[in-house]
Amino acid sequence: MRLLLLGTEGCHLCEEAQEIVAACVNEIAPETQIELIDIAEQPEWQPDYAIKIPVLLEPESRRELGWPFDYAQAASFLQQFD
Repeated sequence: MRLLLLGTEGCHLCEEAQEIVAACVNEIAPETQIELIDIAEQPEWQPDYAIKIPVLLEPESRRELGWPFDYAQAASFLQQFD
């Protein structure tokens, strides 16, 4: 499975989200690939996500988990795609 973590450099919330998602992936879904997307460098993502980041996005279904989220919520989100 492939998920996108949308954020931007220097965003402390994005860094916190990355730590939560990494912990979930390591423990629950180690086959999952997380791609970090810096929306500051991707203008096509900005209209939808500039004020919503960090966001964990499953690109095929377009299902997303928006901030704030904790470990349990991220784990539940990951398990939806097993």
